[in-house]
Amino acid sequence: MGFTTAMKQTTNKILPLLISVAVLFTVISCSKDSLSFDRGVYITSDTLFFDTVFTGAGSVTRSFKIINGNSSKALLSSVKVMGGNASSFKLNINGIPGPEQTGIAIPANDSIYVFVSALINPNAASAPFIERDSIAYTFEGATHFVQLQAYGRNANFLVNESIAANTFWNSPLPYVIIGGLTVNENIALSLAEGVRVYCASNAEITVNGTLQVNGTKDAPVIFAGDRLDEPYSHYPAGWKGIRFTDNSKDNSLVFAQVKNAVNAISVINPSVNANPKLTLQQTIIHNAYEAGLYAKNSFININNSLISNCKKNLRIEKGGTYFFTNCTVAAYPTVYISHTEPGTVLQDFAVENNSTVYAALDANFTNCIFWGSETNVLNEFEAAKEGNLPFNINMVNSIFKGNEPQYCTLTACLPNADPVFAVTEIADNVFDFHLSDGSPAIDTGTGTSFGADLDNNNRSIGATDIGCYEKQ
Repeated sequence: MGFTTAMKQTTNKILPLLISVAVLFTVISCSKDSLSFDRGVYITSDTLFFDTVFTGAGSVTRSFKIINGNSSKALLSSVKVMGGNASSFKLNINGIPGPEQTGIAIPANDSIYVFVSALINPNAASAPFIERDSIAYTFEGATHFVQLQAYGRNANFLVNESIAANTFWNSPLPYVIIGGLTVNENIALSLAEGVRVYCASNAEITVNGTLQVNGTKDAPVIFAGDRLDEPYSHYPAGWKGIRFTDNSKDNSLVFAQVKNAVNAISVINPSVNANPKLTLQQTIIHNAYEAGLYAKNSFININNSLISNCKKNLRIEKGGTYFFTNCTVAAYPTVYISHTEPGTVLQDFAVENNSTVYAALDANFTNCIFWGSETNVLNEFEAAKEGNLPFNINMVNSIFKGNEPQYCTLTACLPNADPVFAVTEIADNVFDFHLSDGSPAIDTGTGTSFGADLDNNNRSIGATDIGCYEKQ
């Protein structure tokens, strides 16, 4: 055999392998780097995972591609979900729904999409459970598999529900709100520790009566959107939020977490009695697309709580009465919400029916932190007065970023003293608002009647710290 002939034969053997390797490395995997292939036909993922899927509600849709890396047409004998019509996983193969297709031609150097969603039937399980199946595709007599896995969870589903009698929720199953939930006037809805409430994107919790949330440090009550799979579980505006209306009264949230809403908590107009319309204690409000806590001419008492990374963390309009003690209000840009405005704004006016209306303001902040991005916003706390009614803001032993707020009386405050939070990794979207060693907030607060911080740690050990967390 001559050198030229041998070289040609060697080239003919190696070249297809090099082409296959090149094609392999141009495929982007959805979940793993290891890809199945057979004679130039490849898949972009050999496993599809679905995070928590509520039974009967359906999941988001995931997909993978089957790629023909050959220079000629490839004919797949079949693509099917092994569980058939009884499977919890539903397929759409190249735009055609159904559990199986046969005789699928893929043109040269082309591909088809396989879309997969999970629809899990309810069962008796109180804890999350795993559903598994696989998709088989067959090409030239060889069968390859894509593994499917979903975490299913049963739930109490409420569709456009009205609470018309005093009600207590303590089920180990989560409550899923679709369309909306209304607590009627003079009716109380009480939630036990550990209750989970997940709301569809169109759902708002409207409280005309009373909402009592009784969480604990180890078993907080969670309010969030109903998409729990990645990355949707981190998206703001996943649901509308909680709204306390004109006639609502005596609301209390203890060890609650309200996350990923449009307006997380809205409190409208004064209390109908002498009590605060809303009391928040050891509560977290996070990642709201508009406002974390919006109040209009209301009466709110909040302590040892965190409001973080909302477009507007705290927005108060048309005055009202407010007491904030040992709270951290922190605003940083994230991959979801840019931070371009002050995190806290107080004003004595609002626009109603195309007219500007005014009310007196009395706001008191003790041992609080108002902080945020070092570069995007100059002032994290701003006040605006337009009317002629009383306008009083008292800030005691607090830290704020920016210029001294207008109309504000300061006592023992630390303007522009970086509180040195534990973690503010904006690029990685990781935040921890505990105090680091050396923080000027440590031991510089004033004593209050609240003996425990957001972690339920004792505040009486040494001097009180500023903010929602006591450095231990």
